[in-house]
Amino acid sequence: MRTQGGNAYASELVEQIQKFNGGEFLHQKMENSSFDGFCIGVAGYPEKHLEAPSKKSDLENLKLKVDAGADYVVTQMFFDNQKYFDFVKSAREIGIDVPIIPGIKPLSIKKHLQVLPQIFSLDLPDQLISEVVKAKDNDAVREIGIQWAIQQSKELMAAGVPTLHYYSMGKSDNIYKIAKALF
Repeated sequence: MRTQGGNAYASELVEQIQKFNGGEFLHQKMENSSFDGFCIGVAGYPEKHLEAPSKKSDLENLKLKVDAGADYVVTQMFFDNQKYFDFVKSAREIGIDVPIIPGIKPLSIKKHLQVLPQIFSLDLPDQLISEVVKAKDNDAVREIGIQWAIQQSKELMAAGVPTLHYYSMGKSDNIYKIAKALF
């Protein structure tokens, strides 16, 4: 929703930043410092944005953001790597050629089974749901989430993703454990 003086769409914001990158402010800053402009990252949705009427329209909107000057895409969280691979393939087919960075969110509480699909319009794999349902408490769920994210990350790295992005939601100890297992 557009606010007064604001942008209605992310592609408009990307255009605004690109103008800023090439405008007078940038040239003044470059003369006086090492500032050389902004790198622009945008969001992409492997399972489609909840407000998008279809995956196709969602990808077309992503293309608008990239065409406006986005340098890379970070995906919304997903729990099935095939959804990421299909998303990247579809993005490449319509001419999106910037890096597409997968976004990983380790589950940490049982309530995520209801909250994440509802808020983020995504599907959870049956195997993950089954493991979380069987967990005796949220400590066990947290460990399941860590192990799931490690396996997701290993598969993504083996497929040659540009890098990985982890959604910590303000709690980093599980991300630390994942990174320690991977690197």
